[in-house]
Amino acid sequence: MISAGDFRKGNTFEMDGEVFSVVDFQHVKPGKGAAFVRTKIKNVITGGIVERTFNPSDRFPKARIETKEMQYLYNDGELYYFMDLETFEQIPLDQNKVEDAVMFLKENMNATIKFFKGAAFSVEAPFFVELEVVETEPGFKGDTATGANKPAKLETGATVTVPLFVEIGDIVRIDTRTGTYMERVK
Repeated sequence: MISAGDFRKGNTFEMDGEVFSVVDFQHVKPGKGAAFVRTKIKNVITGGIVERTFNPSDRFPKARIETKEMQYLYNDGELYYFMDLETFEQIPLDQNKVEDAVMFLKENMNATIKFFKGAAFSVEAPFFVELEVVETEPGFKGDTATGANKPAKLETGATVTVPLFVEIGDIVRIDTRTGTYMERVK
């Protein structure tokens, strides 16, 4: 059990038969009346974010979230297939569970998948990936001093903003948490 007074970012708990993760919290102690906890909580299954206030003594059962490292194999339209690296079992996941991570995943890359009661609800790409630039405008000589950027399409279909010196065929490192360019690898 976890009390609302002990909420921290990332805590997961069950409420009304659903699983929530704490996105943001604030302990409020007004001059008059009882203290309360103002929170933003995210339903981990549906992805919806709700603002709620709780009494600090409210108690909820902790949700047991299991994480597994799995390998992304391929997709066939709407389903994305991942393989458990220990049992070699393949599981299909639909678009809404992988939408953020799949923009940075190539076939045979590992990803972290989160499960609640045996059902997968979230896919996370590695924090940093190296991908090839397949489409971008050419840079011009002398434009590097301005610090200007341009859009570039990566081999996975994601579009990121890169410096002008990056060209088609370059391998770039991307931070998948923010979707930003880190550096050119080659």
